[in-house]
Amino acid sequence: MENTVAIKKTNRDSPGVLLPPPIIYVIFFIGGLKLNKFLAINLDGWHTVSQVTGILFIALGLLFMLPSVWKFFRTHNTLITIKPASSLQTNGIYAWTRNPMYLGLLLLYGGIAFFTQNYWAIIFSPLVMLVIQEYVIVREEHYLSRAFTGEYQNYKNTVRRWL
Repeated sequence: MENTVAIKKTNRDSPGVLLPPPIIYVIFFIGGLKLNKFLAINLDGWHTVSQVTGILFIALGLLFMLPSVWKFFRTHNTLITIKPASSLQTNGIYAWTRNPMYLGLLLLYGGIAFFTQNYWAIIFSPLVMLVIQEYVIVREEHYLSRAFTGEYQNYKNTVRRWL
């Protein structure tokens, strides 16, 4: 049984997040690569540990990303943050976290950073989370509160933002 709340397709309201969230992760990752050229962080002897850690983070990230993206496609929802949502996702992975895609992207970001030994990108992780939370998630939550009123408030009261 699909547990979603639908809205009219004619609604033009949206979260208004102009910069696609994956681009935010890419910007910080590239920033870490650039900074590493000037202030390299080399952890000799940790290459294998870093790569194994990276693989584990990537696998975890995919465990969050794939079911959340699949659910959006199955329910004909949009991943584009300047378009209106067609439904509120509240079950499956969304019953555990309100933001499985952003959590998955953060884990993928960290995993790729560990795997490639981009330690500056790892150091930037809290800043990435802050930008995602304040620029993306807060806007999306305000939008979802407008679009799904009571249903979203109930969901927000029972499911944590991250985990």
